[in-house]
Amino acid sequence: MDDPQSGRQSRSRLRVPLEQGLSELDLSADGAQLDKLLDYIDLLARWNRTFNLSGIRNPGDIISRHILDSLTLSGFLRDATVLDIGSGAGLPGIPLAIMRPSQRFVLLDSNGKKTRFLFQAKLALGLDNVAVENCRAEHYQSEDQIDIVTCRALSSLSHILDLSGALLTPGVRLLAMKGRMPEQELTRIPREFEVIGIHAVDVPGLDQMRHIIEIRRPDGDTPVPDQSDGKAAKKQDSAT
Repeated sequence: MDDPQSGRQSRSRLRVPLEQGLSELDLSADGAQLDKLLDYIDLLARWNRTFNLSGIRNPGDIISRHILDSLTLSGFLRDATVLDIGSGAGLPGIPLAIMRPSQRFVLLDSNGKKTRFLFQAKLALGLDNVAVENCRAEHYQSEDQIDIVTCRALSSLSHILDLSGALLTPGVRLLAMKGRMPEQELTRIPREFEVIGIHAVDVPGLDQMRHIIEIRRPDGDTPVPDQSDGKAAKKQDSAT
């Protein structure tokens, strides 16, 4: 049987690095948002005891490797409807939805076990701005306008574009979260897409490289640049 006192002490210890990490990302969270992030960490840790939702099981590591890593995407979203493909355990979608309650997020995954967790997290955390869909990305059809497609640690860029290409109509951006600079993957992007930004981001508490690759399908008046060297439209930004 779990010890409530031990649980409260553990939660208190997690709150400090979480608040510090949010501050380093220049993100402001009220008490309710902090509680929801901590509740999500607890929910993910408990489901991980039975289901393999994530290879990261230590709650302290979940903060840096999952929560703060996901939230590096926050400044790129604007006020747009976001489709998170291959959402898995809700990363980056759930932390972003907690921190951006006025924004709509659709969490998409083809794995029934994972979407059951997503439904449970939506209900337990009271995330009215979240919808969960059990579907393959290449088969998904939205009744509403999707403005941004996100994915984290999903696949190669070319495969991601194969899966999501039909969703990337002109004006819709793909934000793909990567670790090291995916130089080889950038050379294999289909010519009907263009890379409009490569952003280096720092994750508090994590001494590893992280990049956000921003891709779109140009409209008919915008020529697609030659990206054979993997460096077209490239820009390096630092985010904290």
